Amino acid sequence: MNPIAGLNKLFDNRIRLGVMSILMVNEEVSFNDLKRMLEVTDGNLATHLVSLEENGYLKVHKGFIGRKTNTTYSVTRNGEKAFTDHIQALENMIKGIR
Repeated sequence: MNPIAGLNKLFDNRIRLGVMSILMVNEEVSFNDLKRMLEVTDGNLATHLVSLEENGYLKVHKGFIGRKTNTTYSVTRNGEKAFTDHIQALENMIKGIR
């Protein structure tokens, strides 16, 4: 059996992996909170969020707090399944190496 079968290439990047890990345990997280938790720049984070959104793994919610825009993100069902499958594939790969 191929030891890397089932791994999702989209989650190879540490920032996308971090975004998904954070969103799997939080119902909704703001752009600024993600940026702070992952310690990345606006542009870097935005690029990775667009990639996850385009693949149907994230929902984007745009709103306002007072007069300031507030963008939050949450995981879609497809995103949850894809990430869970990826983690399972990683666990299977690790078990196979032992």
